[in-house]
Amino acid sequence: MTFPNSQTFAQIEAFLTQIGIPIQRSTLIDETFLPGILIDRGRLIIDLQKLAYPGDILHEAGHIAVTSATERPLLGGNITINNPQKEGDELAVLLWTYAACRQINTDPSVVFHPMGYKGQSDWLIDQFERGQYMGLPLLVWMGLTTTDGFPAMQRWLRL
Repeated sequence: MTFPNSQTFAQIEAFLTQIGIPIQRSTLIDETFLPGILIDRGRLIIDLQKLAYPGDILHEAGHIAVTSATERPLLGGNITINNPQKEGDELAVLLWTYAACRQINTDPSVVFHPMGYKGQSDWLIDQFERGQYMGLPLLVWMGLTTTDGFPAMQRWLRL
């Protein structure tokens, strides 16, 4: 698939590789929760032919990032269906994703696109841009950032 901005995909891929989230490009046979992306044993498998929105990669990476290091290799498939206790991580994932956009100088609308987030993409971007960081206490508790320092992260992966 050729994206409107393949540089964005390259930035996302380089960032995730740099912070230690494994990425593998492969053909995905089965349908996945998000087109062209599969979390498998704590790594991202990306099918470029099926990938609809490159920003979705950052969101799925956020699920890996906020999971403890000991649990990360156990992650797979649709995170919240396979691990209902992970539903509470969603706020942390949203904010982690926003911080990642800021880190790689990517417009948040790349991740928070109109086809995702139950029609609340613009609202989420507006909240984050105004400094309304719901989920920040979770990222602080996970040891990833500080209240005063966000959106800068002290680390990108939970220990």
